[in-house]
Amino acid sequence: MKPETLLHPTQAGLYCPAGDFYVDPIRPVERALITHGHSDHARPGHGKVLATRQTLDIMRIRCGAEFCGSEQAIDFGERLVLNGVGISFHPAGHVLGSAQIAVEKDGMRIVVSGDYKRSADPTCTPFEPVACDVFITEATFGLPVFHHPDPTDEIARLLTSLRQFPQRSHLVGAYALGKAQRVISLLRRSGYDRPIYIHGALSKLCAYYESQGIDLGDLRPPTDDDQNAQDFRGAVIVGPPSAFNDRWARRFADPLSVFASGWMMVRQRAKQRGVELPLMISDHCDWPELTATITELKPGEVWVTHGGEEALVRWCELQGIAARPLHLVGYEDEGD
Repeated sequence: MKPETLLHPTQAGLYCPAGDFYVDPIRPVERALITHGHSDHARPGHGKVLATRQTLDIMRIRCGAEFCGSEQAIDFGERLVLNGVGISFHPAGHVLGSAQIAVEKDGMRIVVSGDYKRSADPTCTPFEPVACDVFITEATFGLPVFHHPDPTDEIARLLTSLRQFPQRSHLVGAYALGKAQRVISLLRRSGYDRPIYIHGALSKLCAYYESQGIDLGDLRPPTDDDQNAQDFRGAVIVGPPSAFNDRWARRFADPLSVFASGWMMVRQRAKQRGVELPLMISDHCDWPELTATITELKPGEVWVTHGGEEALVRWCELQGIAARPLHLVGYEDEGD
C-alpha cells in the first residue's frame, strides 16, 4: 500500500479514506481524531471525536459541553480498529493529554506527530518514539537557527529579575493551555513558593491540571477589591499575552513585561511586543530535536507540516530520507 492511499492531505485536513476519519481537521467533519487541545488542532463541531481523556476534558473546558456530537476516550498505547484501520495514540510531550497518532493498514504505519517536544516537562507525559514507515512531523521551529536553551536557565533569569527589581510586578505572558502551567511548574521546581497570581482565563485550566496531579502551588486571582497596585510589588502575575495589552494590566505596580515563548529567540518579535524580559521557553521541538527525532525513528519517508517545511525537507534529502512538505493550512503557533 502506498502511504498516500492510507492518509493524505485535503482542504479539511489529513484524511484516511479507508477509515473515513480526519486527523486534527480544520473544519467540522463526521469523525475526527484529535492530537491535543490547542485551538488550531481541536475545533468544535465534529460529529464524533476520538482523543485522550485529558484532551477531551480540555476541549470541554475550552469549547463548551457540547463541543461535539459524541466523544470516545483512548488511552496511550491502546489500539482500536476503525473500518479495518488500526489506530493507536502515543505521548507527544507537548501539553497535558497531547498525543501522536499511529495509523496502520496492510503493513503500512504512518505516525502523525501533532505538536511535540523532547525536552523534559513535568506537566505532561514525555514523548515516546514510535517506529513507523512514514513520520508526519511538525516543523514550527524547523530552521537551523532555532536552538532552545534549558527552560530551567530561563526561569532562573526571571528569578534574578525578581531579586533585582523587587518593587516591580512581573507580568508573564504565557498561552493559557500548557505554557502557563509549565512556567508555573518551573517556578515551583526552582524554589519559588510565594503566591502566583493568575488571570481568570487560566483558572479553569490550572484547576484541571491540578486535578490531574500537577502541583502548581498557591495560585490566586488578582481581583480582590481591597488590593491595590502596591500589593503586587515583586509579585509574579501570569496571564495570556493579550491580557497585558488592555486595562487589566494597569492595576499592577510598575509592571515589567515578560513573555515565555520559543519565538522570543527572534529579537524583533520581542521588540514589537514591548517585552522587557523574553523567556525562550518552547513547547515545540527546536531544530536539533527535530533532526534527532527523525534520525532516531529512521522512517522510510518524512512528511513535514506547519513551520519550516522546506528546510527540514532539504535536511532529510541530504540524509538520504525521502521527504515532502504537506503545505497544510490553518495551524498556527498557539502553544509555542
